[in-house]
Amino acid sequence: MAEFTLDLNDDQKQVRDWLHGFAADVIRPAASEWDEREETPWPVIQEAAKVGIYSLDFYAQQFFDPTGLGIPMAMEELFWGDAGIALSIVGTGLAAVGVLANGTEEQIGTWIPQMYGDANDVKVAAFCSSEPDAGSDVAAMRTRAVYDEAKDEWVLDGTKTWATNGGIANVHVVVAVVDAGLGSKGHASFIVPPGTPGLSQGQKFKKHGIRASHTAEVVLEGVRVPGHCLLGGKEKLDERLARARERVKSGGERVKNAAMATFEASRPAVGAMAVGTARAAYEVALDYAKTRSQFGRPIIDNQGIAFQLADMRTRIDAARLLVWRASWMATTGKPFTSAEGSMSKLYASETAKKVTAQAIQILGGNGFTREYPVERMHRDAAIYTIFEGTSEIQRLVIARTLSGMPIR
Repeated sequence: MAEFTLDLNDDQKQVRDWLHGFAADVIRPAASEWDEREETPWPVIQEAAKVGIYSLDFYAQQFFDPTGLGIPMAMEELFWGDAGIALSIVGTGLAAVGVLANGTEEQIGTWIPQMYGDANDVKVAAFCSSEPDAGSDVAAMRTRAVYDEAKDEWVLDGTKTWATNGGIANVHVVVAVVDAGLGSKGHASFIVPPGTPGLSQGQKFKKHGIRASHTAEVVLEGVRVPGHCLLGGKEKLDERLARARERVKSGGERVKNAAMATFEASRPAVGAMAVGTARAAYEVALDYAKTRSQFGRPIIDNQGIAFQLADMRTRIDAARLLVWRASWMATTGKPFTSAEGSMSKLYASETAKKVTAQAIQILGGNGFTREYPVERMHRDAAIYTIFEGTSEIQRLVIARTLSGMPIR
């Protein structure tokens, strides 16, 4: 088991510097254009594929880093470049994590490569869980999956929303209800292969931030997928459902569903994304405060500015420590006895919102214009307190874990 350390090894430092160079040289120069266009930055994704960043091999290497720091380090550097473009590059990872967390070895080997494509023909994937009436309340999910035993097929019907890459993805991973009587315990995840009839893109959302990342509804109308597209397989599902029914009868402990397993695995990574955005805004504000003069001296000479920067840096470093701790714990198999994963996501996301707002304040009128990147960073930061569990949900998870009570 890897010991917890704050020192990156030589290999990690090399990867970090490589990612930072790509973020500085490729992502940042394109950030403003793709934010304005509100389109998927395919050329940038292709460049990431050409150098090996957008690939199964790269994410596997970071995912299996024994220290747990590979993924958060990568997320921080890419999102330091730009949140919208970075999410377009890493968005496929959520679907891949869904397969890794719940799929068989055969499913992992079959579907994850198809999520990425190759440098000459890049593909993306989508993880579809949220619904118009079921965001934080996963028990309210309505998308149904019914098994057609005669054909060994599952039939999916429903509408998903807020799906990154939804509708444009080569592979969709869809969470659906297989036993409505079990609430969130009766959910399962399915692969919808490319070109499957009945799946279509619904509304594409025009967003406040992360506008270079495609977000849309996914409509499923009589979508038929082969039995082997049920993640984990039917035998495993039947066993899990049987255990859940017994627990419901006996009033026993709750069972984690497939979607929640995916979110738990990704929350520290989202925290790392927030740290990257916060760090980027802080660095712009620091540089501006050193070079902007008022009343004959740099504005950083004023305590009102200097103290803000001190607070910003302190919060960023504290957020990174929480993210690294949670990532190390997850990788080394240490249980989140105090909801450390949710802590990291909560604090880092709130830090990103606060730090980017402070950066705008330090830049004054300039910070409010699109001539400076902090305006975009502030818009982007808002999403971290919303997706993959709002800040309110994170606080609920933490409070329930600490108290052992069903706080509502």
